[in-house]
Amino acid sequence: MARRRHTPEQIIRKVTEGQRLLAGGMELADVCRQFDIAESTWHRWLNRYGGMTTDDAKELQRLKAENEQLKKLLAEAELDKAMLKFVAEKKW
Repeated sequence: MARRRHTPEQIIRKVTEGQRLLAGGMELADVCRQFDIAESTWHRWLNRYGGMTTDDAKELQRLKAENEQLKKLLAEAELDKAMLKFVAEKKW
């Protein structure tokens, strides 16, 4: 089976639909087979995206991207600071 990446919106849609099917009496194995995923994937998705809406998932993605950018800026600033400290001590 080919590996697929699902967008957070697709995952939330599938989790919501799966919960509806489970409430209707369908077995978890059948729900996973219908969505073509493993049960471990279902549980991981449920833990991560269980109570989210698509807007929440988009906001989470935006915040992750912003956090990554801020970490890069901090690393660059720390590198500049270390370089200036090295030059100020005249160890070259």
